[in-house]
Amino acid sequence: MSQAGLGLLGGTFDPIHFAHVRLGRTARATLSLEKVLLIPAADPPLKPRCVASAMHRVRMVELAIASEPELEVCTIELSRPGPSYTVDTLTELRERQPECDLWFILGSDALRGLDTWHRPERLFELAHFGVVVRSGEPVPTRLTSLLPSRHAAAFKPSSNGWVHPSGHELRLIPFEPVEISSTEIRERLRTGQSIRSWLPEPVIDYIHTYRLYEEDS
Repeated sequence: MSQAGLGLLGGTFDPIHFAHVRLGRTARATLSLEKVLLIPAADPPLKPRCVASAMHRVRMVELAIASEPELEVCTIELSRPGPSYTVDTLTELRERQPECDLWFILGSDALRGLDTWHRPERLFELAHFGVVVRSGEPVPTRLTSLLPSRHAAAFKPSSNGWVHPSGHELRLIPFEPVEISSTEIRERLRTGQSIRSWLPEPVIDYIHTYRLYEEDS
């Protein structure tokens, strides 16, 4: 009997938008996962400081996925002090869910920059990785070509993708890119432009109720 699969989709979600929700849904179906956790970052070390508070970002995620029973918000990084290192999140979730196959979901740009992450050599020992190729990029013939060379050398071809000595896989998630950016959403809100086709209505209403992002520069 195969183990249950749990997807992990991190981000600032500042704010969450349709592309985040659709990626969670697509990853769950492609990787045959029981559930995908959306994990808002507290203090992302490789990104600018979040504009909206943790409380607002969590509530927006909850509103965005209210009709998606296979998606769930996880506040593990918000309850931990210090930078939101992925290796710490994976370690803690592995301890909490030892019976689960963990699948960390990320974009091809993040995978290329893996050597800038905290303790990157430990990541593939903790979870499988599901990769989405970013908009405008061709799908590589060798998925490992997206990795820094010292990590790519460890992988061998498998029936579904590539496998690490730990037994964890590196697998492509086919995903039609959605041209939506949280940065652009914040700019549109700041300048009074419409965002109606980019975010779920409950999230839009929440943003306007609390006047979020009006002063974001």
